[in-house]
Amino acid sequence: MNLFYGELAPWWPLLSPIEEYADEAAAFIATIEGRRPHARTLLELGCGGGHIAWYLKARFDCTLTDLSPGMVEVSRIRNPECAHAVGDMRDIELGRTFEVVFVHDAIEYMKTEQELAAAFVTAYHHLAPGGLALFVPDCVAERHEGGTEAGGSDAPDGRAARYLEWNEDVEPASTLAVTHYSFLLREADGTVYTRYERHELGLFPQATWVRLLEAAGFNVEIVEEQTDDDRSPRLFFIGHKPEAP
Repeated sequence: MNLFYGELAPWWPLLSPIEEYADEAAAFIATIEGRRPHARTLLELGCGGGHIAWYLKARFDCTLTDLSPGMVEVSRIRNPECAHAVGDMRDIELGRTFEVVFVHDAIEYMKTEQELAAAFVTAYHHLAPGGLALFVPDCVAERHEGGTEAGGSDAPDGRAARYLEWNEDVEPASTLAVTHYSFLLREADGTVYTRYERHELGLFPQATWVRLLEAAGFNVEIVEEQTDDDRSPRLFFIGHKPEAP
């Protein structure tokens, strides 16, 4: 991850163009608004380059956090209106609460049940009573699919980036998934070079997600994504923090 979210952080806008996030961001906003129509403040844990936040900030007053200083800097440039902080979703402390906590696919870097539980506790701790947390992993164990995907884009200054993502098949009882990334990068002067990195991701059954969310204090709701993409729909895990007594 030191490569993808460190050295290559400045390439993120080309590797993952912001236009590709419009539809899913709209789905996240609709999911939140359907349950908390008056919510205004939102904390994103694991914001990456701020691509989802670019859409969220039109509706919410966003505070954005990520473990990678490089990715936070990319997001600051993209979303100067938003507050930012560098921190780990397992233990970050911001000293305030929010009406919504949102965690996208960065939650998959929680590789053990203990780490996943810690992230849930952080989200719960930063929610005001009656608040809502939305967790959107790319998959749960029952829906994991191996395969490859490619993408990238060009910049007006001559820079360009392409990537190949290979998700390995996993054994039925495995709690880890492995993804390989290969990057082909062109500098503005025409220099082209490659980079490679291996990522390990947590892979847990739906029942584990529910059990750990409930242990953190949430009332749990699960919504299946509506999508036309050629893949299994994702599950949106929604944690409702009870109102104060």
